[in-house]
Parts: sequence; C-alpha cells; structure tokens
Amino acid sequence: MSHNTPLSPRPLHHLSDVQRRVLTTRQLSEHGVTASVAAERSRAGGPWQQILPGVHLLHPGPATSEERLLAALLYTASRGQGADGSAPGGGEPHGEAMITGLAALAMHHFSSAPPLASLDRIDVLVPRTRRLRATGFVRFVRAGTLPGPQYVAGVPTAPVARALADAVARLTDAVLVRRLLTESVRHGHCEATAVVAELNSARLLSRPHVVDAVDALLAEGRAIAEGRLYDMVRGNHLPEPLWNVELRLPGGPALGGVDAYWREQAVAVEIDTRAPRQNQEVWRGGFGHKREHLERLGITVVRVTPKKLRETPEEQAAVVRTALIAAADRDPASYVVVLPR
Repeated sequence: MSHNTPLSPRPLHHLSDVQRRVLTTRQLSEHGVTASVAAERSRAGGPWQQILPGVHLLHPGPATSEERLLAALLYTASRGQGADGSAPGGGEPHGEAMITGLAALAMHHFSSAPPLASLDRIDVLVPRTRRLRATGFVRFVRAGTLPGPQYVAGVPTAPVARALADAVARLTDAVLVRRLLTESVRHGHCEATAVVAELNSARLLSRPHVVDAVDALLAEGRAIAEGRLYDMVRGNHLPEPLWNVELRLPGGPALGGVDAYWREQAVAVEIDTRAPRQNQEVWRGGFGHKREHLERLGITVVRVTPKKLRETPEEQAAVVRTALIAAADRDPASYVVVLPR
C-alpha cells in the first residue's frame, strides 16, 4: 500500500482538504490504517510524519498554518477521550477546545499580530479540569469558564477580548501590547470595556506596561465613541447640542462632565467607555451617584455605550429624542453653568 492508496473502508470525501491531510491514529484506524502501519509511514524519511503525539501529517513537507491549527485541536481532543473514544464537549469534533492568544488574533486578522506561520507556539484554551501537558508547538491555557467560540475559517477561535487577554498574559513587549489593544477598538474587533474586563479578570492590570496600554486603549475607544455620537445626532436630525461640556452649580462645585448637553431641555448624554480596573461595583456606584445628583436638579441623563452606538444608533437616537420631547412636560431644571471641558 503506497501513501497515495485510498484509506478505505471509510471514504474521505466528507472531509475538507486540510482534514484529509491531518488525522489522528484513531481516525486512521477508522479508515483501515492500523497504528503500526501509521507508525511505519511516519518514520524519518517516510511519506508521512507524526506532527504531534497521536496526530499524523499525511505528507512529508512542512505543515501549513491550517494543518498546525487542526493538529493542535485534534491532539487536545484525543488526549481527553472518554472510555467510548468520544471527545469531551457535547459531540464537537474538537471538544470544548479553541485557539486563543496570538494565533487567535492572527486568525481575527490583526495586522499587529505575528503571522501564524511565524509562531513557535499555538495556544489552545481548555477547561481547567483537563489534565494536559504542553507538547511540541501546542501550549494550553486553562479557564474555569470558557467563552463561546467564534468560528474563523471553520476553526473554533476565542473571541477577540479573551484572545487578547491570553496573549497579553505572555507578552512583555510593551509596544506590541499597546498596538494589539488599540487595534482591537480601532478596527472594530470589540469594545474597549470588553477588553479591560478580560484583562481585569486575568489579573493583568497590575502590570505597568499593561496599564499604559489600557490608557491608550480607553482613549482610542472614547475618540471612536464620540465620533459615533456625533454621527448619531446629525444622522438622525436631532437638535445640535453643546458638545463635551462640564456642568457646575453657580458659584458651587462641579457636577461632572457630559458628552452632549441640550441646555433648553436639560438633557445630557454620557458615553460609558470606561471600565473597572479594580472593583466594578465601586466604579458603577460613582457613576450612579453623579447621575442621581444631576437628576435631582431636573437634568435627564441618557447613558449610552460604545456598543449601542455602533450596533443600534437609531434606537439610541430615539431614546434621546424622547427625552427632549418629554422636557416640555417637566418642571424647569435648576440653573447650571455650562463650561467647555
């Protein structure tokens, strides 16, 4: 039997090209190739090669990036097979595992991430309960709760925010960390708050180079969100507000800054681009206190998030329009001084 002989009795037509080139020992046996034959073909100089323990590459040349990704997932699934040979994860061919870290960011088309072919390691996200050891080019990241994977070119891949946190955990290059984080919001991969929440969960916000990168990330996220707010107001023909102002009581303390303010209707809009670094409840309490203070003065505060501005700008415009119309039926608000911020 040559290496070109069909692997009967189970045909391969249901597999993709890359799946036909990367198979586990168990999968090969299902196609009529015994473990001993697979081992013989995978010897040095043979037509095949064992790319990872129990995972075979069915050609002699270097593995492509796609083949390495598939091999990493197949190896992970094969190490956790149950007594019936099934992989964990509800029948999924790769179990619960998904690609994360820099490899995932490359798959999400991050220009600042190294190309897949240049990576010495591929990080695979698995449940914390899995007993797995890193081997070859596969490295494992464990989590108590796994996010739902996103399928990129058919490969289960961690969402961008989670992949960023897993990548940053292993990076010491401050410039690269900053580039990755700012690209995540600049190119619309995810919101800044989602990234910071993942970094906070991973306990990475105590690292100085990460804190500096987060400052740049939040500034980038705010600038983008402000642009979306301008577009929302003008694109939906709302009255022009005073932009980016600070409210004060006459001769009194500052009440806080808002991103848009309609003086006659006493309606303010604040973009929530900030995220907790230590304690989410403390941060939310601070925001809630300011909002309650303004509303006691008769000022309606509309809170919008960058995600809502991006995904549902018409709905957010309707909320603001409703607040502006309702102002006619309210008691006049307290007089406040409006200053540029």
